[in-house]
Amino acid sequence: MNIRLNTSRSKGSPSPTLHINELSKQLEAEGKKVYKFGFGQSPFPVPDIVVNELKKEAYQKDYLPVNGLHQLRQAIANYNSKNGLNNIPEDIIVGPGTKILLYLLKSVMDGELLLPQPSWVSYAPQARMLEKPISWLETCEKDNWMLHPDSLESYCKNNPNSQKLLILNYPSNPTGATYNADQLKAFAKVAEEFGLIIISDEIYGEMDHNGTHQSLAKYYPQGTVVSSGLSKWCGAGGWRLGTFTFPKNMKNVINAMKIAASETYSSASAPIQYAAISAYKQGVEIQHYLENSRKVLALISNAISNKLLEINLKHPKPEGGFYLMPNFEYYQDILLEKDIETNEQLCTKIMEETGVALLPGSAFGFPNEKLVTRLSYVDFDGQKALGLIESHKKNKEWENHFLKTISGHMIEGIDRLKNWLVEKS
Repeated sequence: MNIRLNTSRSKGSPSPTLHINELSKQLEAEGKKVYKFGFGQSPFPVPDIVVNELKKEAYQKDYLPVNGLHQLRQAIANYNSKNGLNNIPEDIIVGPGTKILLYLLKSVMDGELLLPQPSWVSYAPQARMLEKPISWLETCEKDNWMLHPDSLESYCKNNPNSQKLLILNYPSNPTGATYNADQLKAFAKVAEEFGLIIISDEIYGEMDHNGTHQSLAKYYPQGTVVSSGLSKWCGAGGWRLGTFTFPKNMKNVINAMKIAASETYSSASAPIQYAAISAYKQGVEIQHYLENSRKVLALISNAISNKLLEINLKHPKPEGGFYLMPNFEYYQDILLEKDIETNEQLCTKIMEETGVALLPGSAFGFPNEKLVTRLSYVDFDGQKALGLIESHKKNKEWENHFLKTISGHMIEGIDRLKNWLVEKS
């Protein structure tokens, strides 16, 4: 049988994050010790109140409206209003994860996709599958590898003749950095001047370590599509529930999305949509869960960040989510002597020789010769961490106990990486 493929749709490789997760499992099955810094799944359990709602709603079996359960969309609109946004249920689409919603939005909209370098691994491959033009916007290490509003303005001035769709993700996967209110206002000013549509990917918004995340839609409501969902802040990646909140003037796009959704996934899972209402109501239990999750992530990220800085692996200060972006350029000459010239070769060698799983910077849009990697610090027992954080004493002795108990395996992984670099030196 001669099976032919449409290569414009099938070219490329599987998502690097999923690939590294499968490789880690394979090495573990072979009896090798693996330090899982590659895959970015939330370590925390789904809150009990949401799990209990899912149990209660498990009998729900009907297809729901293609844009999502009305009661859920109302809960999301109410949740948005607490963050300074003015939405109604008709502005919101619920789908089986934000990844498919991103894909469908790109499929129904014309225009050039603008991506900061670096950006999340699936933005560009989706656009390539749809044969959409992509332009990478350079960033600087001094700006924490985050897009500067001046860079966006400069690009728009020099390329004025096409509709542009910019994706901003913050707190950032892969850097762990975020934008403050002044930066968001500056982006809004540029976007308004050039008529940009911005997908503000705020999937890690509730994982801002200080709990101070703000939405770009607050400053640019007329052109911002807010992307979010349950996977990160509610620990429910496998539940596959994502949300898009649109400006009121984009009804044509919402209608096109609904048509595309009706011909692809039909609707998100009914029991999960009903259960998600309790998450978006943001009651006392959810708020307590989020506060403790942020405390855990801040403690662990600062500890690992300090360990990396001790061995000259510079990176942006962790501000949200659960990622760091170590830069190995301090060791560039030594690595070149060992025939390690690219970030892909670097990650492969580290994985083979230490069991430390990192993702290469090339997966996020960096040139392969830039020796930058992404590290995800979620290889710990989130349930146990939330239990321990309840006894938070806010002193060094308690913190050392917490870190040893919860993140000892990850600290061991960083030490393995350190010893490997020393050996190479």
